[in-house]
Amino acid sequence: MSSNDPSQKRRTALDALHRSLGATMTDFAGWDMPLRYGSERDEHNAVRTKAGLFDLSHMGEITVTGPQAADFLNFALVGNIASVGVGRARYTMICQADGGILDDLIVYRLGETEAGSSHYMVVANAGNAQIVLDALVERVVGFDAVVRDDRDAYALLAVQGPESPGILKSLTDADLDGLKYYAGLPGTVAGVPALIARTGYTGEDGFELFVKPEDAVELWQALTKAGEGVGLVPCGLSCRDTLRLEAGMPLYGHELTTSLTPFDAGLGRVVKFEKAGDFVGRAALREAVENLNHEPPRVLVGLVAEGRRVPRAGYPVVADGQVIGEVTSGAPSPTLGKPIAMAYVDAEHSAPGTAGVGVDIRGSHEPYEVVALPFYKRQK
Repeated sequence: MSSNDPSQKRRTALDALHRSLGATMTDFAGWDMPLRYGSERDEHNAVRTKAGLFDLSHMGEITVTGPQAADFLNFALVGNIASVGVGRARYTMICQADGGILDDLIVYRLGETEAGSSHYMVVANAGNAQIVLDALVERVVGFDAVVRDDRDAYALLAVQGPESPGILKSLTDADLDGLKYYAGLPGTVAGVPALIARTGYTGEDGFELFVKPEDAVELWQALTKAGEGVGLVPCGLSCRDTLRLEAGMPLYGHELTTSLTPFDAGLGRVVKFEKAGDFVGRAALREAVENLNHEPPRVLVGLVAEGRRVPRAGYPVVADGQVIGEVTSGAPSPTLGKPIAMAYVDAEHSAPGTAGVGVDIRGSHEPYEVVALPFYKRQK
């Protein structure tokens, strides 16, 4: 991994390998990342039906340790991190004092020492990693805990799709059957020490493997070889976006921003008012809940096109000649075979099946059906 110098594009430990595979590279949050290797539709369908292999080394890992690590994370984040068991993970958010979302996060509780010190790993989005790190460093003052920037300590590979458990089982003796969704355990994969997590951002079963950067190429090659017979393909960020969109998963900067609270985004369940002590944003978020009872904000919905034109983020959603909302994410859906979008719309137009809703695509009002999220749910 390269340094955190913002003036140059950062490259992951797998950069030369991506280029050798003919990847189309793109700038993403200051990182040079693979957008696609061939057809993004083929990559998308491989994850839905077989398996895909992703380089996610641009994600931001931050380690938190110390006797008061749990109390600190409970104060700094909106979730109840103290109640997360060792080996488990939790989806949560970090908010501003005014309740606006700084980022959505996954927090892993990795262990305890005999001296009573806890060990957590916070995983932030690439574009927000520095913001999250700065906020945690600022908020840790007064707690017996240490915040450490570990972005250069890890490469992150993900294997996603129905064939992923079989692929991984052929390379590890770790107990994958006992590894629940949103859990992580240390193990060895293809001889490489890894934190094996059962999380993902595709709507499929899958695993994310945190390893040392110097082990990344060896692990990628071992996974590729193990997946040869079952249709595993390398996958870029483009299909990651269509996969998460079909699964109704929010993307920071689109469905989540500092101008929205978790309640505005329909994710109020991550805010735990019942936990002990204060937390950053508590008062503002409590007020936000009370305001919701009086005047519901715009609601996040799914939109499915009746035609072929693709909606993009920022396009107005319209009904009866009036703007009633805005598209936050849009793309062709390989699984549904038609364009889809997520959008915030006025509450009175948010019920699935609401008639007369369209998207203004360059002056033309294209008809769309309002549907409940997610668009796609895997059969378990």
